[in-house]
Amino acid sequence: MADRPTRASAPNMFDYSSEQASFQLTVPLRFNFVQDVLEPLAVAHGSELGLLSLGPGGEVLGRHTFSDLAVASRRVANLLIGLGVAKGDRVFVMLPRIPEWYFVVLGAIRIGAIPMPATSQLTPRDVAYRIARAEARLAVTDTDGAAKLDQVRGELPSLKEMVVVGEQPSSAWRPLGQLMERASSEPPGGPGTEADDPMLIYFTSGTVAHPKMVLHTQASYGIGHRITARFWHDLRPGDLHWTVSDTGWAKAAWGKLFGQWSEGAAVVQMNMGKPDPDLILDVIARNRVTTFCAPPTLYRSLVLTDLRRPDLSGLRHCTAAGEPLNPEVIRVWQEGVGLPVYDGYGQTETINVVANYRCLPIRPGSMGRPVPGMDVDIVDDDGNPVADEVEGNIGVRAHPQRPVGLFSGYYRDPEATRAAFRGDFYLTGDRGRRDPEGYLWFSSRSDDVITSSAYRIGPFEVESALVEHPAVAEAAVVGKPDPQRTQIVTAFVILAPGFAASDQLGRELQEHVKKVTAPYKYPREIRFVDELPKTVSGKIRRSELRERLRAEEG
Repeated sequence: MADRPTRASAPNMFDYSSEQASFQLTVPLRFNFVQDVLEPLAVAHGSELGLLSLGPGGEVLGRHTFSDLAVASRRVANLLIGLGVAKGDRVFVMLPRIPEWYFVVLGAIRIGAIPMPATSQLTPRDVAYRIARAEARLAVTDTDGAAKLDQVRGELPSLKEMVVVGEQPSSAWRPLGQLMERASSEPPGGPGTEADDPMLIYFTSGTVAHPKMVLHTQASYGIGHRITARFWHDLRPGDLHWTVSDTGWAKAAWGKLFGQWSEGAAVVQMNMGKPDPDLILDVIARNRVTTFCAPPTLYRSLVLTDLRRPDLSGLRHCTAAGEPLNPEVIRVWQEGVGLPVYDGYGQTETINVVANYRCLPIRPGSMGRPVPGMDVDIVDDDGNPVADEVEGNIGVRAHPQRPVGLFSGYYRDPEATRAAFRGDFYLTGDRGRRDPEGYLWFSSRSDDVITSSAYRIGPFEVESALVEHPAVAEAAVVGKPDPQRTQIVTAFVILAPGFAASDQLGRELQEHVKKVTAPYKYPREIRFVDELPKTVSGKIRRSELRERLRAEEG
């Protein structure tokens, strides 16, 4: 493998204005990510590292070359065909962060079957909902997942085959390892895939309703994530990139698969449980990870450690996504590591659509500017762009030309698909504003806006103010119903190590917020908690906190 870049490597200092004006991706009529990206890599760079797989303690489980991955995808493709799986069939995949997740997803994509990745944290009821809703033909999971599926198997008439990684719980389950050993390593035949054929279904994280099925097509998603990897992750051949993400979240597609390999970079996958900040930093140092991406919740934990202890000199570029990263966290990370964190924005329905880049100055707290190839603006409820500094909906222009990387729609839900588009724009469901220089600033989810005494308050600004206080490790802010003010701002706070909850500390935090942001935004109630409810992707479930408050009111 080529020498990995060091921090001294020249940054990706592209001309933003020029790229934004002229950049476009070519989409062929026929495309298949495995055949058109992975197989050429196996031919030209077959002996180079494609996937570094690590265990819970950071131990190496496997070093998979591009050639290894191509062969594994062929074996899985052939065994799927042998099990009766055909182009267009849905394949439910619930596996932890292990190499087999790659093998199964790649094998399914190769033959035009549609993998449906799911987190191992799902309950049996969640599993049943997803398989039944999509009418999946095949399920692949591990032994723990098999126990969950066995509880609901009788409710799933579409499910014809079940494959397990690990111990075989019963004869109803086929062991993946044995199937792969017997399967041919030759490329399978078949009709191939068109550019617009379905490739992948991700379920939304379901913050306010039942999860919807987000459908991405072969070319749009497989090619579109080149934008994510090239402009935001700043990747190049020889990089070793680590995105910390569960395999059930679309962030795995963002940072562990399509764009990274398209740019010739290798990826890290670590099968860990609850993140250990010290271990994560040690893994980065020990493996000379060059580029790193993590959700804001993890960065908030990392900045509480001694950032100067591990040797992070191999690290040259850091990014964050999932929800906005607080400016205070960015400041502490840069002081400790010597690198800024480049925030990025997108959804399960999109690729990375807004980001901060090495070629532009970071405005702390800003989402950044639209990625080349995407027209992202602030629009009203009818899809009309609004003036600078006016809050509105964050929208992605989808007409007259649909951008590469935007989902094709919600699978089997045309009503929800229609509702997501207004005028020429896809509305993300998030609100924000645009400053005169074109930087976008996140305010809140549309349904998270707090209305208090005629003020409209986005929770993120209050949360950002709270985490700037040394006593606060994490915070979530919602509106509590109030007869006089409509709602009052209520904060749920996790304290940093060494601090204890008290009325005095609560008053101190209130005064702190009044000083940091507009006084009317301060939390009139502060509740100290040990944990916050989150989706499987790490986003705070403010809807659950609101339900908790409503339940208390009776």
